[in-house]
Amino acid sequence: MSLTAKDYATSQEVRWCPGCGDYAILKSVQTMLAKTEAVKENTVFVSGIGCAARFPYYIDTYGFHTIHGRAPAIATGLKLANPDLDVWVVTGDGDGLSIGGNHLMHALRRNVGLKILLFNNEIYGLTKGQYSPTSRVGTRSPSSPTGSVDSPVSPGHFALGSGAKFYARAIDTDKVGMADVLEQAQAFGGASITEIFQNCIVYNEDVFASFTDRKSAASTQLHLHHGEPMLFGVDKSEGIRFNPETFSLEVVNAKESPDEVLVHDQGNAVIARLLVDLHMPTALGVIYKQPAQRFEDAFYAHHPSRMERTKSIGDFIRGPNPWTVK
Repeated sequence: MSLTAKDYATSQEVRWCPGCGDYAILKSVQTMLAKTEAVKENTVFVSGIGCAARFPYYIDTYGFHTIHGRAPAIATGLKLANPDLDVWVVTGDGDGLSIGGNHLMHALRRNVGLKILLFNNEIYGLTKGQYSPTSRVGTRSPSSPTGSVDSPVSPGHFALGSGAKFYARAIDTDKVGMADVLEQAQAFGGASITEIFQNCIVYNEDVFASFTDRKSAASTQLHLHHGEPMLFGVDKSEGIRFNPETFSLEVVNAKESPDEVLVHDQGNAVIARLLVDLHMPTALGVIYKQPAQRFEDAFYAHHPSRMERTKSIGDFIRGPNPWTVK
């Protein structure tokens, strides 16, 4: 019997602020799980601390609500213990890029087979609105009443600089774009990280309105699809080209210069970095994807067990690497 999105919902009361972008993300994830026929017993959601960390309570699969910033480390241990599991990590810009930045970096560089969802609202929501690692210069908050002076972290550059083999972007309320990205992230063998622009209506409302407003979305959003031209605009009259003199991307009239419009290549790491810096329009979708050997495969290739399952704790204790204590 096929499952629906409701089958992946728990009986727990969903407790986020009314209007929070997390509701839309939750629905999109549940819909993706149903569409991909995810086996509940083989699916795990691991979270750290923050508003986004409530996720495991609302998904009817296995889940762990862990400690601040350490979700990638715990998820890595889980993936090594059972590589067949579909392991998701749900984190926020504060949880994942501040106290958890070190763990996130190593999960990405190792290419552990985790599906990482980074909710970015450029603020600490759960702890009442302090500025976060992604907050823009000048952000006023309880911890920066005169405006933050910190230079913000770019999640895209952080991911690619850490050696991520899959980096994507989505908007919390964009059902179509979110669905495409989540399905590709789920199907990717190694570490996939998806940055989701999420609206915190209490402490940082409409911080992404310059490109998320639906009235102007056609002109402010560049939806990327592998092998297709980078076009945007109401009638797809504008495109993106590469300027070799400035080594940057720029907007071009696609009707007048169709041959100059770039065709999206998910495996081009150089263009991926330039797309991260493209602000108007904002690049969305899978920006970079380059399959590579997963950490768990490399690990077990050199492990005496060769990934063979032990039948009991006793088997493990008497396994190939016992310790003798005298």
